[in-house]
Amino acid sequence: MSKKIYLYGNWKMNNTYSETEKFFAEFPAVYEPLKNDSNLEVGIFAPFTSLWPLSQGAKKCGIVFGAQNVYYEPKGAFTGEISIPMLKEYDVTHIILGHSERRHIFGESDELIAKKVKAVLDAGMTPVFCYGETLEERESGSTFTVMERQLKSAIKDLLPEEISKIIYAYEPVWAIGTGKTATPDQAEEVCGWSRKLIGNEKVVILYGGSVKGSNAKELLNMKDIDGALVGGASLKPASFLEIYTAFKN
Repeated sequence: MSKKIYLYGNWKMNNTYSETEKFFAEFPAVYEPLKNDSNLEVGIFAPFTSLWPLSQGAKKCGIVFGAQNVYYEPKGAFTGEISIPMLKEYDVTHIILGHSERRHIFGESDELIAKKVKAVLDAGMTPVFCYGETLEERESGSTFTVMERQLKSAIKDLLPEEISKIIYAYEPVWAIGTGKTATPDQAEEVCGWSRKLIGNEKVVILYGGSVKGSNAKELLNMKDIDGALVGGASLKPASFLEIYTAFKN
């Protein structure tokens, strides 16, 4: 039985409404050779303002689509925030939470992220939970201490069946948008360790951090890496889907 690959694209603050429409004008033709591959799940996570054209394009292609963040309260005096009920009206099913840019640029704490994870699960949606260490933390030898704190904070109050519904994404901060990539052995070490810490061998664990066609095969062939959370390479259909074709070939 072939390995299933989860290929998720995080557009970050890229692709406007019109650019998203353009993406999906090109995407179906590139995706056509892969769309019936049962060992591939493609997902795209867009800015809030691009969720409508994303939802329309994704539904036509039969791929997963999601948001990049959400607040845990269903409504209220939270200026600038987006709620789960708002996202549900767009038929969003997956939400990225805990991304290092939310942690380090916007100051989101482990406690806040844990509340978001729980709220998304309670809504019957899928959290894509990101965790990872900075370069300073890796060089100081505290990689696993940092990630243990991040992971345990997110899952400590959850039931086993809730823990199993989360998609986990290991993203070393030093490899995001830098062109640097963890070696396959480094990524595998962390993903394998994470699986043991989580206590469920069947959870889905992705690797993220400058993943592209040229390094995809080595990374995705690793036993404990179930897919990739892709940044820059996901902005164009060809470079995004090349990651999977490189793995297969």
